[in-house]
Amino acid sequence: MQLNDLQLVQKRKKKKTIGRGGKKGTYSGKGNKGQKARSGAHVDPLFEGGRSTLVDHMKKKRGFTSYKPKRNIIQLEVLEKTFKNGDTISSETLMVAKLIARKDLHLGIKILGNAKLTKKFIVAAEIYLSDGAKNAIIGAGGEVKIKEEK
Repeated sequence: MQLNDLQLVQKRKKKKTIGRGGKKGTYSGKGNKGQKARSGAHVDPLFEGGRSTLVDHMKKKRGFTSYKPKRNIIQLEVLEKTFKNGDTISSETLMVAKLIARKDLHLGIKILGNAKLTKKFIVAAEIYLSDGAKNAIIGAGGEVKIKEEK
């Protein structure tokens, strides 16, 4: 047996050839003319042939949306109706009264309004107050606990 008599067990697949002399036609698999048929061609992947893109067709949202969400706002009138005289208002009691949801607790709570109060409330330190609400609660004989800064 000679070296030239040896044969491969599996026949090799014929490579697909492209380019001059590749026996695949004159256009070398690139089609007819156009930007992508040229050498060194590069087309922006977002380019859609001159028409408006999908993003341009979408509806525009007007105005400004802040990434920082607002606190849960509760009016003094609602507290007057919901709580009894001498009750402590904290995030837990507001959650039990279903005035705020548990999932919204991380946003914080703020009491607004300057209505006349007839009940005395004790407001916990974690709750923010507007000046009008603070004056109304203190004026009715209530108490506002202040968060101690470290």
